[in-house]
Amino acid sequence: MRRRGLLLALLAGAARADGIARGRVLRFPRDHGAHLETRTEWWYATGWSGTEAEPRHGFQLTFFRSRTGLAEDVDSRFAARQLLFAHAAVTDLAAQRHRHAQRIVRWSGDGPTALAAASNTDADLRVERWTLRRDARGWHAKLPAEGFATALRLQPTQPLLLQGDAGYSRKGPDEREASEYYSEPQLAATGTLTLDGRRIAVAGRAWLDHEWSDELLHPQAVGWDWIGIDLFDGGSLTAFRLRRADGSALWAGGSFRARGQASTSFAPDAVRFTPGRRWTSPASQARYPVHWQVQIPAGAFELRALMDAQELDSRASTGSIYWEGLSELLDAQGRRVGLGYLEMTGYAGALRLR
Repeated sequence: MRRRGLLLALLAGAARADGIARGRVLRFPRDHGAHLETRTEWWYATGWSGTEAEPRHGFQLTFFRSRTGLAEDVDSRFAARQLLFAHAAVTDLAAQRHRHAQRIVRWSGDGPTALAAASNTDADLRVERWTLRRDARGWHAKLPAEGFATALRLQPTQPLLLQGDAGYSRKGPDEREASEYYSEPQLAATGTLTLDGRRIAVAGRAWLDHEWSDELLHPQAVGWDWIGIDLFDGGSLTAFRLRRADGSALWAGGSFRARGQASTSFAPDAVRFTPGRRWTSPASQARYPVHWQVQIPAGAFELRALMDAQELDSRASTGSIYWEGLSELLDAQGRRVGLGYLEMTGYAGALRLR
């Protein structure tokens, strides 16, 4: 789902636009770009390098945009009508080390500056020296951080996947709780990771989500669990649930697409997440389920984190602590059938305004 918009909705204040409309036709490349009139938006890529049998690294990068609702009638390029955030993380499985960094800048939305940009004609984003852009060859990301850096090219191998109803994706029991949302699974990922000054050539697979919304988080929701998995047979799987404080599911959904076929969306009652083994973060004391049983119309699966310690502290930007990391998907016979990312929020405390 995209998940990330829920984090940003907590920070967005009272800004409102005309709303997300069922039946609106997504048009590209324009809808790769920013939708500045909406409250929240994010471009999110996760992936892995190595082989299916032996992945070596996981990587995550996210650019967020949040409309503040402030200074709407101020004619100034210095007015903080938008906030741009960015997160980056790398999981080194051999070293059992997880690195992450974050950035945040204020932006008027009136055009690119030296520190911020979000084009509304195609994806072209900048937060300080971090960039994400798209062209005819695919997506290009450069995120230099303290102690690590990513420079990646993500090349499409399959058509876009429109989530929900042709891109209209429900995120709660109220019809208003929806986003416009598409994914690009099975991206061919190539480039370099730089870890402590050592440059490493990488190749693997990646997944990209782009989602924008005006309202997402239902008042009863304290967090969510989400997976995006590239299957080894060329298929793709998305599943999510929003959780109440007692751990029950408030809403759920997702999609499955076999290689070369149309996608199928899941009804809320067709998705079940059952937590298994938990890991306790020594930093936040949050207890995250790092093993799951996931039941969906496409089958019953086990999901296991490939490293427990993949928590991110983003209190300096989005204001939240959450877990997000590289995980494996196993079929009913215990065979690894896919790799991707699991995200869990609301375990270090219910998501609330700072």
